[in-house]
Amino acid sequence: MRYTYDYPRPAVTADVVVFTIRGGELCVLLIRRGKAPFKGSWALPGGFVDLNESLHRAAARELEEETHLSGLVLEQLGAFGEPGRDPRGHTVSVAYYTFLAAARPVSAGDDAAAIDWHAVRALPKMAFDHAEIVAIALERLRHRLSDPAKSPIEIVPPRFTLTELQLVHEAVHGRQLDKRNFRAKLQGLVEPVAAARKLGRHRPAQLYRFTNAPDESARKPTTKRTRASKRVR
Repeated sequence: MRYTYDYPRPAVTADVVVFTIRGGELCVLLIRRGKAPFKGSWALPGGFVDLNESLHRAAARELEEETHLSGLVLEQLGAFGEPGRDPRGHTVSVAYYTFLAAARPVSAGDDAAAIDWHAVRALPKMAFDHAEIVAIALERLRHRLSDPAKSPIEIVPPRFTLTELQLVHEAVHGRQLDKRNFRAKLQGLVEPVAAARKLGRHRPAQLYRFTNAPDESARKPTTKRTRASKRVR
């Protein structure tokens, strides 16, 4: 059945900013677009929202289709709908962000011609307004670091050393932090667990966890949805 509306209806897409630490540096996962517009340019994983599909499901599905990453906790970042952001017409993107606390294999899929991690400090020229989306996601991530227990996104594994946590903070903020001051600010935010981790030839390091962390149910992976047709992004 066809419908007629009195007002134009912008298309809706979902994009995902995936951060991780590689070589001590904060990086973001980008795909090289295989089709117009911006063919050959780097962009965030994402695509059109299907009919009767929730925004969250669309973001998780597009991320898996283009990068083969699944089961990640996604947090909504915001909506981006400047009329000129897409040369094909008025498109509104609802962006999400997440963080990989441990290495995971990624590979290009769907209409992505290539995939790679890029240092946030030296991003390539990006399609649409994706550079702006990454910048806003970075500010959100930095804000979340002030109290990680409030966010279901894991910036470190459930059990971590204080050194590992400091390295994440330094990579995200882009500067070195004083060890003593950093650990003083963790009072009330972390607590030791009855375990230790062997680090090279050094004595085992005490492991910690965040206090008042979200319930495990809040970290359930996104569900996979199979769709009948593909809309070209």
